[in-house]
Amino acid sequence: MTEPNPHSAEQHRHRRSLTRRRTVAFATGTAAALGLVAVSLVPRAQAATVITVAKDGSGTYTTVQAAINAAAAGDTISVGKGTYTEIVKVPTSKSGLTIKGATGNAEDVVITYDRAAGYTDSSGNKYGTLGSSVATFSANNLTVTGVTIQNTFSKAAHPEITDTQAVAVTAQGDRQRFTGDRFIGHQDTVLNWAPSATGQYRQYFSSSFIAGDVDFIFGNATAVYDRVNIQLRNSGAAAGGLNGFLAAPNTNSAKTYGILITGSTISSPAAANTYYLGRPWHPTSDAVAQFVIRGTSLPAAVKTAGPWTDMSGYSWKNARFFEYKNTGAGATVNSNRPQLTDPQAANYTAQKYLAGTDGWNPIG
Repeated sequence: MTEPNPHSAEQHRHRRSLTRRRTVAFATGTAAALGLVAVSLVPRAQAATVITVAKDGSGTYTTVQAAINAAAAGDTISVGKGTYTEIVKVPTSKSGLTIKGATGNAEDVVITYDRAAGYTDSSGNKYGTLGSSVATFSANNLTVTGVTIQNTFSKAAHPEITDTQAVAVTAQGDRQRFTGDRFIGHQDTVLNWAPSATGQYRQYFSSSFIAGDVDFIFGNATAVYDRVNIQLRNSGAAAGGLNGFLAAPNTNSAKTYGILITGSTISSPAAANTYYLGRPWHPTSDAVAQFVIRGTSLPAAVKTAGPWTDMSGYSWKNARFFEYKNTGAGATVNSNRPQLTDPQAANYTAQKYLAGTDGWNPIG
């Protein structure tokens, strides 16, 4: 729309005329009898912009990234049924963006790619862990719902690759919500990342499915996994051997809260006693991993005698690892399984983790 010239008297009279014609008279009562009018000073709410993506060309765009590039902050991107083989990045400028599967069933809408940290770009440089991510979400107040994001990298298919981190999702914004989704990979499936180690970056995952085998929930952000289904994938180890590790947090020591799994189900087809619940990632001297699993069903695949282990010479006993009232074949209490007391547990809830400095509560 062309901006009117503020110095044009004719345009000024025209605008006043439009204002008079747009006033609304009261329909009943004394005001109508007196011929009074009411003028609304509240601007009309602008309709939300919905951008559609469809593989068959029936939407506005055929790729998710093209829609992201075109979207404004606060827009909604509705992704139609299909498999989208692409790398997706949501920059910080797209605050409030919503990406949703059009059918409401995450199995129908799949964003996928084959990329590992050890792969190299056109310049011959390795991608590294962050660069291996299929989807990188950097914007605050982001919502992702009803989609599958999968990194299909296979160690067996690429024995020449030694850097086998292959991230499906990097969540590195604040007040991010993921609900009704599926995130699938092997090593490093979901990265909860705080670009500033002591900054406020909170991510909430609910009613979703997450699968992996090595450190596949990891990072230094504050993240809550609430009522999710987590699958420990079977790498073929015999009972008592080693199939993998669920989590590898590297929370900054200045932060009270790292990663919480609550009210969830952890399942596995793997043999008994082949999985650790976690190990402390210690890439910097100020990293002191914080991780709690509470009110969650644990499978027989968990190493019941000691579900925590050291990482790169850093003892798990120096980390902040706790359980609370877990159930299932993989749950027990012993000297190698620190438990929260009831008073302590009151301070390690989803609400406490996510409240931050602004009282954010996406749980409802």
